[in-house]
Order: sequence, then structure tokens, then C-alpha cells
Amino acid sequence: MRQLVPLQDALSPLLRPPGRLYAALMRLRRRAYAGGALRAHRAPWLTVSVGNICWGGTGKTPLTDWIVDWALKAGRRPAVLTRGYKASPPQLPYLVGADATPREAGDEPLLLARAHPGARVVVDPRRPRAALALAQAPDPPDMLVLDDGFQHLAMARDIDLVLLRPADLVADWDRVLPAGPWREGHTALEAAHALLIKCPPDEFRALAPLIRRHLEPLRKPVFNFSLAVRGLVRLDGGGTARGFGGEPYLLVTGVGEPDQVAATARALLGAPPAHHLRYDDHHAYTPADRDFIDAEARRRGAAHVLCTAKDAVKLAGAGAIPLWTFDTTLAFGEALFTDQAFPLWWEAAVARA
Repeated sequence: MRQLVPLQDALSPLLRPPGRLYAALMRLRRRAYAGGALRAHRAPWLTVSVGNICWGGTGKTPLTDWIVDWALKAGRRPAVLTRGYKASPPQLPYLVGADATPREAGDEPLLLARAHPGARVVVDPRRPRAALALAQAPDPPDMLVLDDGFQHLAMARDIDLVLLRPADLVADWDRVLPAGPWREGHTALEAAHALLIKCPPDEFRALAPLIRRHLEPLRKPVFNFSLAVRGLVRLDGGGTARGFGGEPYLLVTGVGEPDQVAATARALLGAPPAHHLRYDDHHAYTPADRDFIDAEARRRGAAHVLCTAKDAVKLAGAGAIPLWTFDTTLAFGEALFTDQAFPLWWEAAVARA
């Protein structure tokens, strides 16, 4: 997707009119569901959507991970419904087990399933079908989390969380496909119960004037969140570390926002990587890729290879150079248009739902 941005910028005057047409069609679609002309499946449990209005990485998986963790600690039985981007499951719906392969489950569903063995992660592009299968299970869940669910209106939801990038408030505001990365026009944000922006706290404060201009009319709370890095984890079971002791490292990313990962690595380790290998989001790493990564690390004099957790589920295994990933936790920052921090707002929203 990153390759499209220069082309969209260059052709913006030509692409804006079809973008406005597409936004209008998406508005009609929302109205059809809201008015009952198109029917949405209503599951008998609390249903939460975690989605965005643009393509690319906005932090949906870390927030979904936080919600599932909250649900398990609250004694609930959560299930995550996901389309499983680039997954090839043997059947649909597909219940993801810890022993599934990235090819079967997709990287993010497998990451969630391994992190939360007490939850169910189900891959199916038709999420109502997955919900019906769960309802017929011997021990059905009592809470659904729709991963990337904002545009999946065939599933009714009780809480709609919409994630934005800082760029969505600046150059990309209301730039709808094909003119930009947005899947719908800005009026779709009226359906959100809360908006969350993933960025460092100081960047959130700097964005406050734009947040007020674009989002205050919606009368929705806006929350800041970011990934707080506690250290590093070695994937072969070799333990944890705070850093590499000044030794050079190779950074490997196959995510939507690779520059954010590079900035995180530099802040944690005090130095940029010897080299940054950038793959497309959700890249399906092959043994040849792993061999190339090892060779590139040697060529650059890197003693370590660092990747994201999403990449790690696909890269883990035999390799000549030690492979590390970040040990992260979700940190919620300031909020606008509400006096509550996100965890308190979330508790109240669940109670209302």
C-alpha cells in the first residue's frame, strides 16, 4: 500500500471526484444498515468492534489484545472474530490454536491466540457465520471482539472503537479511496463510540488543535494510546534484555507503520539499526527470507535481528543470528472531550452496554 501514496498525491485532483463518489456510496450503505434495509446479525453477547477508517496500521491488534486481556481478568469468555488477512485456513470458520501456522491463521490471529489461550480466536471473512458457530459450541463465549470491524456492518455491535493515525488528522483527512487511504468519508466517524489515536503523548498534545477542529463536532471522547516498550525478548527462549549493549542490530518489519517501529527501536536502544529491512504489511516470510535476513545481518555486522511481535510469529525458528522482539505493554495517555481515562471510560461503556 505504501507504494500507492506517491501516485495518489500526484493524481489527487483527478482522484478526488471518484473518492467523493465512493464516500457517498459508503454513506448509503451505512444508512441502509441503520434503517434496516440491510440486516445485521445480532449476537446474544456483548459485541465490541475495534476498527479504523483507513488502511494500514493504527494499533488495532494491541488494543484488541488489551480488551481480551481485560475480559479474561474480568472472568469473561471472550472470542475474537477476524477475517484473517492473507490466511489460508483448512476450513471456515477456523478456530485458531496455538499450534496453527501463520499461513493457516494469519499473523495477527495467531499472535492473539498464542497470547491468550483462554480466549477463542476465529478466522472467517463472514463473521456472522463465525458467531453462529460459536453460539452452537458446548461452551459459547459471552463477549465478541470484532477485529477490524468498523466497516463490517453485517455484525451489529454494542461498542464501536475507531482508531486513527496522526496522518489522518493532517494530510490524509477525508481522503477517501482511490484519492487516499480512507475507506469511508469523515461522516462515518459519527458511528464511533470513542476515537483512539496511537502516537507518543507529546505528539497527541501537538495534535490537539487539529483534533478539536475535526473531531470535537462529533461529541465523542478521544483517547491517546501508545506502546510502552519494557525491553526485549529473545525468541529462542534465551531470556530478556534491556538492550544489546551497544552491539549493532538489524531491524526487520512487515507492518503498516515501519517508521514508528524504527523510532521505537532507536529510543529503546539509543542508536538506529545498522540496516532496516522493510517488507510489506503481513508479509509471508519464507525460509529464503530468513536466510537472506541472516546474510544481511552478517553483511552489516549486526549481532542481533530485531522484529515486531507480528513478524516474530512468522520468523521464529532456526536462524544463525539471534532473533529478538519487543516486550511491550499498552499505555493510555491523555484524553479530550471527557474527564475519564480510557480504562475508566471502557468500564463504564461495558456497564452501559
